[in-house]
Amino acid sequence: MQKQDLEQFSSLVRELLEKELSEPVVDPIPPERLSQILDLELNEDGLDDESFYKSLKALVLKTPRTSTKRFFNQLFAGRKSKAVLGDLLSIMLNNSMYTYKVAGPMVGVEKEIIKKTAQLVGYGEEADGTIVSGGSLANFMAMVMARDAFNEQIRFDGIPSKMTLYTSENCHYSIAKNASLMGVGRSQVRFVKVDSHGRMISQDLDEKIQEDIKQGMQPFFVNATAGTTVLGSFDPIEEISSVCKKHDLWLHIDGAYCGAVIFSKEYERLVKGVQLSNSFNVNAHKMLGTPLTCSVFISKHKKFLNRSFSSDASYLYQTDNDDFNLGKTSLQCGRKNDALKLWTLWKSIGTKGLGAMVDHQFQLANVARDYVKNHNDYELYSYDDSISVCFNYKGIDPKLLCTKLYESAKILVGFGTFKEDTFVRFVTVNADNSEEDIINFFKELESFVGENESLLLQNENASQA
Repeated sequence: MQKQDLEQFSSLVRELLEKELSEPVVDPIPPERLSQILDLELNEDGLDDESFYKSLKALVLKTPRTSTKRFFNQLFAGRKSKAVLGDLLSIMLNNSMYTYKVAGPMVGVEKEIIKKTAQLVGYGEEADGTIVSGGSLANFMAMVMARDAFNEQIRFDGIPSKMTLYTSENCHYSIAKNASLMGVGRSQVRFVKVDSHGRMISQDLDEKIQEDIKQGMQPFFVNATAGTTVLGSFDPIEEISSVCKKHDLWLHIDGAYCGAVIFSKEYERLVKGVQLSNSFNVNAHKMLGTPLTCSVFISKHKKFLNRSFSSDASYLYQTDNDDFNLGKTSLQCGRKNDALKLWTLWKSIGTKGLGAMVDHQFQLANVARDYVKNHNDYELYSYDDSISVCFNYKGIDPKLLCTKLYESAKILVGFGTFKEDTFVRFVTVNADNSEEDIINFFKELESFVGENESLLLQNENASQA
């Protein structure tokens, strides 16, 4: 790496960190004006260094700041320094994780994460897994493994008859998308009813499975969620597991959002029975605060992981045994070393430190819920034991409120819907936030509404008309 580029990187990072403190939310650029405000065009001739660095600086400083105290819009936030260190080093080392020959001890890093995560979940010695980009890919791998475990010949001949899979009404959108990609089809996805707290109803699951069996279908997979996208609800794993055992179905736990409760002595109860599942995933770039992307996928069945994803390639696997050639258990071939950032964080603060991060996020959610409950202008739509705090303020349209907060560069927060209700969805996923930051969020929201209430109500009335 050239010295001047390294110096520019350091300078840009310092300025970005200063801007995050003084201007935590960037004035958004309307997409139709991007080319007018930023120099994004790629030309035949390159730029001199001074022009290049100027263009790059403008781009960096106009990009949304997802690690500040005002970012509550998605299910990731914050910036853990030790994890950033690991990520930067992985870029400099530039290893690909498919063979031991090119990744060396980094293979050991990934294997250690897989082993310790499997132990926390309660899987046995035959467990294995891989690091993937996120929950969508982890869910896809689980679904493919379940399909192949149900009928090994499908890998060669394709799907011979209609297979069905089951997930809650509140599941991640990737389940239906993955059903399409893997040849099962979106129409064969059965969406199971949820209770008033957004948790899958196991009785409805059992009834849907029995009905499909009567119709000549072939049920093969159930997806339960540990932290639904909107309410942050946890499906009842033990009840669902009983239904799966009754019908001999693969049970996967999508813990992308809140599966990190396995690190907490206080909140691991929310995934009670997780060891009964066949596969599990957790996104470290959510509750554990690593940089994007880093998701841990594990299964208690190493043989099925190999069966579904291992292929011989003599041009690639030329040394060492399959246990250390991670391309044998991954959907991907060339892939970045996303394990290192989680390893540097985990190594630095320990399992107890990760658990403390999780506990802190739940405590921040408690602070937020208490605030909403104790102020009459708010209405609460979510429940305890969740880091999603859903509310409305003064009856203002939440879509409009969130949009205006964004356009005014005040706060980045999103809205969500459950059954017939739409509300502001405030997530306490940033473990770097303090209780004071949570209170400041509400004060900032209230101040903004106080200054713009007539405009908000006017726009709301206009949209309803």
